[in-house]
Amino acid sequence: MKIQLASNYGFCYGVKRAIEIAEKHKNSFTYGPLIHNKDEIDRLNNGFNIGLVEKIEDIKNNNAVVIRTHGIPKNELAVLKQQKNKIIDATCPYVTTPQNIVAKMSSEGYSVVIFGDKAHPEIKGVVSYAQDQNNAFIVLKSEELKELPIKNKVALVSQTTKKPEDFAKIVNALIKTHKEVRVFNTICNATFENQDAAAELAKKADVMIVIGGKHSSNTKMLHSISQKDCQDSYLIENEHELQKDWFQGKTFCGISAGASTPDWVVQNVINTIKEITQ
Repeated sequence: MKIQLASNYGFCYGVKRAIEIAEKHKNSFTYGPLIHNKDEIDRLNNGFNIGLVEKIEDIKNNNAVVIRTHGIPKNELAVLKQQKNKIIDATCPYVTTPQNIVAKMSSEGYSVVIFGDKAHPEIKGVVSYAQDQNNAFIVLKSEELKELPIKNKVALVSQTTKKPEDFAKIVNALIKTHKEVRVFNTICNATFENQDAAAELAKKADVMIVIGGKHSSNTKMLHSISQKDCQDSYLIENEHELQKDWFQGKTFCGISAGASTPDWVVQNVINTIKEITQ
């Protein structure tokens, strides 16, 4: 079995930065999962005593609180500060960019359109920076724009992990119907590179393994992209989910990994594939 890693995969700058920040603050808590990878969160908990709090009401006064890479809503950040907690901000700089753009353009009277998933923590944080919440709209498809009361002046940003071609569809729909459209491409470069590399490898492989958290938006996108050129593409969180029959009759296994997937998990997967295909 030939095993080949994608030319770009795994940890992005924002995730590396967040983990380094967390490791420097032992005995702290993260508000929400620091990244979308359970194995790495468990490692931080076991090795650095970094806890996880899911609800803001469970955070007591004067705690050391690490803000997750995806950021949090503006009002929740204000609550944490009012409680006199020690705030350790590990929000990815690529995420704070759309936050700042939304705040600025909203204050200048623009309608704000955000291309992204409403339920994703990054988008919940970004939209909270709009000065007028009634003039900020989250969409996933261009068809949704027709039903929205968007002003002629509109500013557009994207969730950092979305596909550029899908973002372009929103841009094209807006410029056909609105006089002034300010487009801010806030998709992360690491997302481009990982997606292009996965697509290239999937064209050559007869089985693809994409490693990452099941709740990770960018990992799910890598899996979707891989499936287009390699039907036998599987999304797993770690080596324990591998199944021997996936590799029967296969000769070339391609591997990609989401931006929150640590190298040690990737290596464990490679080692297990070698064992079960001997």
